[in-house]
Amino acid sequence: MGLFSKIKQGLMRTRGRMGAQMDELVENTKELDEDFFEELTDILVMSDVGVPTATEAVAQLKAECTEKKIKDPVQARESFKRILADHMKAEPMNLKSPSVLFIIGVNGVGKTTSIGKLASRMKAIGRRVVIVAGDTFRAAAAEQLSVWAERADVPIVKRGEGADPASVVYDGVQAAKARHADIVIVDTAGRLHNKTHLMDELKKMARVVEREFPEAARHALLVLDATTGQNGLNQARVFKDVTQLDGIILTKLDGTAKGGIAVAIRRELDLPVRYIGVGEGIDDMQPFNAQEFIDAIFG
Repeated sequence: MGLFSKIKQGLMRTRGRMGAQMDELVENTKELDEDFFEELTDILVMSDVGVPTATEAVAQLKAECTEKKIKDPVQARESFKRILADHMKAEPMNLKSPSVLFIIGVNGVGKTTSIGKLASRMKAIGRRVVIVAGDTFRAAAAEQLSVWAERADVPIVKRGEGADPASVVYDGVQAAKARHADIVIVDTAGRLHNKTHLMDELKKMARVVEREFPEAARHALLVLDATTGQNGLNQARVFKDVTQLDGIILTKLDGTAKGGIAVAIRRELDLPVRYIGVGEGIDDMQPFNAQEFIDAIFG
């Protein structure tokens, strides 16, 4: 299955809601009027695009239709697809060698599986990868991560439950340098109930990398579960408050009709979506492409 086909299949539920409703709206519209724009806004809001983003995007479409004298609803849809894609585009994240990539997120969002899939993807394009099990707070976190490391066929550095996460990062950095690794992927504990502790822990791990591996670029990606919709935005706001983020890994898109959350994330948090999860397989994490994403939903 091709890359676009996999993304399209993974977005079937969102396509079934947002795309199908857009098709129906276009088919039933003879001329562009206020009802058309209001109904389009409702479609976006119901797909978890969010009120601010939906309102702004539809206002932009309305202005463009007025300026260019667009009256055909099919042509308006094509303009709207471009507007949404433009909303979501971002400069690519340059993972130079070596890089340390901190993966952040609460339990249950698919953080462990995302690390395994990301490691597999990096290895497939010729990168030498080391995984570091930095979540020592959650019981069995390192064991679950070990399963994914084995599936991806990459080495993992871990210690027992309750160990100091920074010390595990230290071990991971030394292993990465010895193996001449290109990418070090670090799992972290997500404890939203204690933002101060979370911030201190992340800063401590970052200091270890800065001291022991100064030549490495540092990045942080936040994992969000697409099925949580607007609740995922609230999580992202908390994490954005405590650490600098380079973007989002959006998981479980194949299990929800709320794929519009990807648009809201970009507009409301100014964070680009970097990868999307569209299935359970180890190769079902794909780099995010705004135009492909919109085409998969709207056809």
